[in-house]
Amino acid sequence: MNIQRWIARREANWLRLEVLLKQAEKKGLKSLPASEIRELASLYRSVSADLARARTQQVSNILIQNLQLLTTHAYTQIYQGSRRQEWQAVLQFYSWGLPSIIQQTFPYIAFAAALFLLGALVAWWYAWQDPSFMSLIVPESMIIKVRDEHELWMGSIVGIEPLASSNIMINNLSVSFGAVAGGITAGAYTAFLMLFNGLLIGAVGTLVGQNNLAYPFWAFVFPHGSIELPAIFFAGGAGFLIGKALLFPGKYRRADALKFYGSLAVQLVFAIVPMLIIAGTIEGFFSPNPRVPLPLKYLVGMGLFVFLVWYSNRKKKEI
Repeated sequence: MNIQRWIARREANWLRLEVLLKQAEKKGLKSLPASEIRELASLYRSVSADLARARTQQVSNILIQNLQLLTTHAYTQIYQGSRRQEWQAVLQFYSWGLPSIIQQTFPYIAFAAALFLLGALVAWWYAWQDPSFMSLIVPESMIIKVRDEHELWMGSIVGIEPLASSNIMINNLSVSFGAVAGGITAGAYTAFLMLFNGLLIGAVGTLVGQNNLAYPFWAFVFPHGSIELPAIFFAGGAGFLIGKALLFPGKYRRADALKFYGSLAVQLVFAIVPMLIIAGTIEGFFSPNPRVPLPLKYLVGMGLFVFLVWYSNRKKKEI
């Protein structure tokens, strides 16, 4: 290969790519017309091929370094722009898309919450009517701690906050993913999880109430529960969406219904995961902290819940 002739033939492309990159760097990639963006991408591929050829020929190291810098610069402009657009899409989803999904799927979320509350009410009623019912739901060690020692069990978290927080997150995520996956049982397993968790919180709430420990118990629950319980309801709603697709596909074919309702369920999962991470952090480090006044814990919990309600009802303003 005649090196000088090859350089002369290819140099115009290198210079043109450099000009486009300078324009993109000054005003941003989006400022370029669509034709020039396509040209930029084409030139990047072409110059990358030139760099590969130059490395196999008797070409000066200076030229190879210049081509390397040019291709690296082009790669950064093209793919950094792509990543920036991806981050913008994520921001848009969490700013407006997710609240819209929550509003669209609210009947399913509300049904999950209703089953949970039903379980809590049943546990409360039976625990007051029949003391032996408590032992069917609540671990015996917890009953002894509250009834006989008149103490709550959350003090065991203090001193092992990081471990406790990670374990709490893992447990809550496993329950939530189980509720979502329970949709493939036509929602039966999802309904069971909602009822069972309601029974558990209802029985525990009754136990601490009977032993005059309700105030500190709910002070512990409020800060993280204001996020954790809605996340579990979201998971239940996602499971019921999948169950609906299987049982009542409506105007869709069942496969198409699964795609549509499954997509909504997956988007709810994008809310569940960060919510449970935040709730687990609060439950591990803030909720059991004995140095935090109990009224402040109630205020934080109510504040977080009000924020969640406000966020879930956001609507994108039309321009």
